[in-house]
Amino acid sequence: MHHLLFSSVCLSVLSCCSGFAREPPQPTNFIVIFCDNLGYGDIEPFGSTLHRTPNLNRMAREGRKFTHFYVTAGVCTPSRSSLMTGCYSQRVGMHFNPRDGWVLRPLSPYGLNPEEVTIAEVLKQRGYATGIVGKWHLGDQPRFLPTRQGFDWFFGVPYSDDMTQRVWQDGSKWPPLPLMENESVIEAPCNRNALTKRYTLRAAQWIKEHQNVPFFLYFPQAMPGSTRTPFSSPEFRGKSSNGPWGDAIEELDWSTGYLLDQLVELGIDERTLVIWTSDNGAPIMPNLDDLSRGSNRPLHGRGYTTAEGAFRVPTIVWQPGNVAAGTVCDELATTMDLLPTFAQLAGAPLPTRKIDGHVITSLLYAQPGQTPATPYDAFFYYDQRQLQAVRSGRWKLFLPVKPTRHPHFDANHPPQVLLFDVVEDIECKRNVAADHPAVVAQLMKFAEVARKDLGDGDAIGEGQRAPGKVPDDKVQPQLLQR
Repeated sequence: MHHLLFSSVCLSVLSCCSGFAREPPQPTNFIVIFCDNLGYGDIEPFGSTLHRTPNLNRMAREGRKFTHFYVTAGVCTPSRSSLMTGCYSQRVGMHFNPRDGWVLRPLSPYGLNPEEVTIAEVLKQRGYATGIVGKWHLGDQPRFLPTRQGFDWFFGVPYSDDMTQRVWQDGSKWPPLPLMENESVIEAPCNRNALTKRYTLRAAQWIKEHQNVPFFLYFPQAMPGSTRTPFSSPEFRGKSSNGPWGDAIEELDWSTGYLLDQLVELGIDERTLVIWTSDNGAPIMPNLDDLSRGSNRPLHGRGYTTAEGAFRVPTIVWQPGNVAAGTVCDELATTMDLLPTFAQLAGAPLPTRKIDGHVITSLLYAQPGQTPATPYDAFFYYDQRQLQAVRSGRWKLFLPVKPTRHPHFDANHPPQVLLFDVVEDIECKRNVAADHPAVVAQLMKFAEVARKDLGDGDAIGEGQRAPGKVPDDKVQPQLLQR
């Protein structure tokens, strides 16, 4: 950020001294690459020794790693709603519904409420072109589609790639997996092996077409995905040392390099902020005999829970000449911060509705020697409607709740107060609650604040808002068929 401010000041001074006006600095472009179910330890910059990721190595070498970057849920729909709105999914009603549970299924009457304001809608106020390539998963009915939520163009699948044609347990009939352009199905079922390559080429085409205007590209990749056997193109299939999971990750690495190279070739790399991350951790924590479903190592736990391995995701930020090369940020930040941060950088007003994210410009653009701190006093880990844990500073407190799914409690480990130092004890092996009663008490107070605002269990929070919903008899299955 200091580099940008310095550049702006220099331009102003030069204009005054030379007696003629210069063009103002061009607005920052934004690209968010959002992988599906990719774990903290799945790429080389975060410790993988299985997967070859030279382009992500380059991205980290030329940019900044965030080692304490969080999503707000261990699963996709609520996580994606937070990125789009800058809010906990509990605030916008996307954490649970009685028909689907915590992940939207095809032909659901629920979706992201159009009254919520997305990143795309914020940036369009400043004249940005907005596009999404990939997995949406925030509602498949017309009023919930990306083109009704601030995006000029959509190319992708409206939900998860594993939600293929079948008859569900409640008797509902899912259509063949639809590939859509804007609001029309162009292929069904789509070829999942081709998605990463196809998405990448279409994303690159869209960037080239919009290189002369400010743009926001949301690129939620399909892979490694929610199936037990991820998909990849023939060029990558069988080429990794870790089966289909590794093949998919190495193709994702190629995809990233393809886009970075294009930004350089177009001469827009220095004004394009690229953020690469994942929607949640790998769903199955591997052991020595099972590496086929990704790795969250050295974090504790698996995706789909409130473990660190579900919520803390590998994140790399890249903007040559602006983001300091080869640097690391160890401060807590989240996907909720992207909306307010992009708004500040674009000079756009924030939504009038309450959001939970913070501006993290200082964390993105801090130069070596600068030490900005996290803007968070507390961060909350929810499993659907249940508050399970709170983080503040280096401390993560698991509340003594009776859950249906938990990374620490089960029949052999009944609920108790657990306190972990998630900076020094990254694997969450040492419960130090007895040693830090004041810390436990403070985090308990933060939990009460969350319960009052965002709810807990059957108790509705004062700050919760309703999801979008169409009447059950108005759901239009034919719109997802070719």
